[in-house]
Amino acid sequence: MAGSALAVGGIAVTAVLGLGAAMIGGAGATSQRMAAAADAAALAAADALSGAIPVAEEPCALAARVAGAHGATLQDCRIEGAVVIVHVSAAYAGFPAVAGSRAGPPEHPAGGG
Repeated sequence: MAGSALAVGGIAVTAVLGLGAAMIGGAGATSQRMAAAADAAALAAADALSGAIPVAEEPCALAARVAGAHGATLQDCRIEGAVVIVHVSAAYAGFPAVAGSRAGPPEHPAGGG
């Protein structure tokens, strides 16, 4: 009888550890997916802003569409000169996963160059 209880306890511990590992793996994958969504949305908006790609919609509207294609929601989109800054989010297991990115022309170092 004690051996059966020990076996059931061992199975329960293994199941809980396996579930925890799956949750951590899923959170990591969601984090990477949000980073990719933020990068893609910022790049698309910056390309639209610069005229590199001809689109009829505003850069931030394009960023929202690109983020949505990645399964994310655009939370914030700012245009500062020629630079676009975006923040996207999605939920994983009831918790928010967020990421941000910026895109635009390269910055010149201080002092010219």
